Amino acid sequence: LKRALTHFASKVALDIDTLGEKNVIALIEAGYVRDIADIYLLTDEQLIKLDRFAELSAKNLINAINEKRSPKLGRFIFGLGIRHVGAQTAQELARHFKNLDSLGTASFDELRSIEGIGDIVADSIVLWFEDDENRALLAKFREIGVWPEITKEGGSLNGKKFVVTGSLTSLSRDEAAEKIQALGGVFQSSVSKDTDYLVVGEKAGSSKQKKAEKFDTKIIAEPELLTLLV
Repeated sequence: LKRALTHFASKVALDIDTLGEKNVIALIEAGYVRDIADIYLLTDEQLIKLDRFAELSAKNLINAINEKRSPKLGRFIFGLGIRHVGAQTAQELARHFKNLDSLGTASFDELRSIEGIGDIVADSIVLWFEDDENRALLAKFREIGVWPEITKEGGSLNGKKFVVTGSLTSLSRDEAAEKIQALGGVFQSSVSKDTDYLVVGEKAGSSKQKKAEKFDTKIIAEPELLTLLV
């Protein structure tokens, strides 16, 4: 539970400010949290009883949690901690299914048809949503008014496919993927014939650039990507 909640609150998942590992441990050991949904039921009065919290810090944590009652779908999927589902895969699932209910009822074959998702990942997703405890957790989230946003159709990058090589200075790779996908684009892990843009960051290797040149993929730098993301 400590690992699950720390993961759920982490920067790449729901990014809940001040809910770090030490606060997670304190909440669980106090008996206030028995599953990851319980954080949305916490009160100022409960937190103030703990040595780690004063009135202001308690209020700040409650506010930070409540700000994430309608998180981005990709972040929520990743935050659930489904085995083998990384941040980029979660974003791709959000782009494909648009809402959590559609993902939850997806068949193995439908999942397997999505680019980048193999047998192991598809099987893991199906098994997670079939598990009674996980279904009960999702029902609890819905009951207390916590549910991810529906991913909007289209956008200025609709259908455009991007690959990033090297490191970006203004945002992480996962943040870049999220922004691209929010505008309807597709984030790929490797360059292929249908890749539209290769974004070259700092300390980039040459293999992806050579592939991009071979396929006539447009090669851009970080400032050009940022312009497309506006």
